[in-house]
Amino acid sequence: MRDIDIQSVAAIRSLVVDSVENAKHGHMGAPLGTAPMGYELFKNHMHFNPKNPKWFNRDRFVLTSGHGSMLQYALLHLCGYDLSIDDLKHFRQIDSKTPGHPEVHHTPGVEATTGPLGQGFSMTVGLAIAQAHLAERFNKKDIQIISNYIYTICGDGDLEEGVAMEAAAIAGNLGLGKLIVLYDSNDVTSDGPIELSSREHIRKKFEAMNWQTLLVNDGNDIVEIGKAIEEAKKCEDMPTLIEVKTIIGFGSTLQGTEKIHSNPVGEVEAEHIKKSIHWEYAPFEIPDSVRDNFAEVITRGEADEKSWNELLEQYKQAYPDEYKLLKRIISGEAPALNELLVPFAEEKMATRSASGKVLNKIYQLNPVLVGGSADLASSNKTTIEGKGFMNQNSHVNPNVHFGVREFEMASIINGITLYGGLRGYCGTFLVFSDYMRSAIRHAALMETPSIFVMTHDSLQVGQDGPTHQPVEHLLSLRAMPNLVLIRPAEANETIAAWKLAMESKNRPFVIALGRHDVQVNKDVSFDGVAKGAYVISKDADEPELILIATGSEVEVALEAKKKLTGHKINVVSMPSWELFDEQDEAYKESVLPKSVSKRISVELGTTLGWQKYVGCQGKSIGIDKFGKSAPAKDLLNDYDFTVERIVKEVEEMLAK
Repeated sequence: MRDIDIQSVAAIRSLVVDSVENAKHGHMGAPLGTAPMGYELFKNHMHFNPKNPKWFNRDRFVLTSGHGSMLQYALLHLCGYDLSIDDLKHFRQIDSKTPGHPEVHHTPGVEATTGPLGQGFSMTVGLAIAQAHLAERFNKKDIQIISNYIYTICGDGDLEEGVAMEAAAIAGNLGLGKLIVLYDSNDVTSDGPIELSSREHIRKKFEAMNWQTLLVNDGNDIVEIGKAIEEAKKCEDMPTLIEVKTIIGFGSTLQGTEKIHSNPVGEVEAEHIKKSIHWEYAPFEIPDSVRDNFAEVITRGEADEKSWNELLEQYKQAYPDEYKLLKRIISGEAPALNELLVPFAEEKMATRSASGKVLNKIYQLNPVLVGGSADLASSNKTTIEGKGFMNQNSHVNPNVHFGVREFEMASIINGITLYGGLRGYCGTFLVFSDYMRSAIRHAALMETPSIFVMTHDSLQVGQDGPTHQPVEHLLSLRAMPNLVLIRPAEANETIAAWKLAMESKNRPFVIALGRHDVQVNKDVSFDGVAKGAYVISKDADEPELILIATGSEVEVALEAKKKLTGHKINVVSMPSWELFDEQDEAYKESVLPKSVSKRISVELGTTLGWQKYVGCQGKSIGIDKFGKSAPAKDLLNDYDFTVERIVKEVEEMLAK
């Protein structure tokens, strides 16, 4: 090991200590232990250009152990990204470029927002799926235009999370050879030794999931770490887990214990750490020798991108058709999807069935979708027809079998979307969004426009019973910032929902769909859906009463209106609260005039939240308790969720 390597690792460790102490908050334990592997990876193996962090063929790195963010910030700073010493001095301060956990689109060089343990691991699997898919679609024997690797550093806690293990199973099953995981194996978690909660043999577990596994016994030995990374690259048909035995809080008197996991250590202990690593410089001071060493990374990165651009030009000349599509994917440009806006000719159709048809039409217009379902593809209608499913030997097809792993599925499609150019989507029953909630929230937080298809959206699931019948789920998802939940009333509204989801640039969509057939409505307004709500049946500018409904309940509200002859009633379809709330006051007034105080909402879910739209004098017809197992018709009668009930409620309100 060269002296400059030892000094460079010490520089990373010193920046970690200085930043955490300066902030009086943060985690230095993991970064002190993983500094050598981080240095070896970034300095000698990864291909990226700090001066162009979005170069498409760059290697991707995700710090799954996001609490150790100072490791990544120190590396990004030293490697020449737009992250200054002042930025490190503002670690964990308001509006800084160095937040407590890495945040994508916020800090140059950060590929994914991490923090909730395990999700970073799952997103790297998504990145690796995207890489493998694009490589097999566009690479030629003479030109390997997509050749990058996906890396992550994860810890013991990450691998205790089920979402990581679920994703590891997928990665092994698909044989993602470009995925390399560096496992920070220090045997300590926040509460104490890992053996308090787990005695698993991680490498054997990964081997059972079709991973290559390697072991580095000394986490300070960058030569052995480097050899392991090169060995991992030789394995093309399996992902690789490199277990690196490290010491948490290396250099501290608290090293090897949970006491160094988080929080600053104070001036005396900080000085002890620096003496242990032979660091004699002032806080935040980096000697020229270290900066010159890392300058090689910038030179290499610029040369790598230049060579790739030359290769891309060769690709353009040799394969002009493939180049045209690849260039569009790289740029993120999407063709207009106005061809979608053709009403269905069918008389009746379940919105889940309409969704499947729209999905397939979208893929024909813009083949960037990659995804599938949690073992419910035939029910969710999420399969791209005429295309096969990915497997260990081929990743060119866009369909993925995720298995019964909802959380992992949602997290993986976030990774697919984060890769760039592709759009990850997935499907399951709405009630199982509970399993996926953290990943959906993560998509919203990252401003990542993943698409979540949620079928079986109400008690009309029927005989499957309360475990499969969503009640509070629509409201729960509507409460999430930067997420659009859209619940189309029928097939044509479903067209609009998908178009909006595909056009989204910075927020995910949940499309809630029904299993049962509903009447296809020729009065649907595509523009109205885009605005979140519109008058689907109008009697007057200022009617006596307004019925507001979503999903298949719009059909029920329209049926009720037919029976209310002699009254001026407007029916409003409100597929999306979020989109409606974004409209100007004039449009909102045209749909829900303030002068009309008599309003009733109709939705097969909790009534909580509807007060915002029905007002103090309004009423909500919904379901505020769990369902039962029975045929849907019997269930609706038992809960008195009927056309007759709506008619009665309207008449009583009009009589007041």
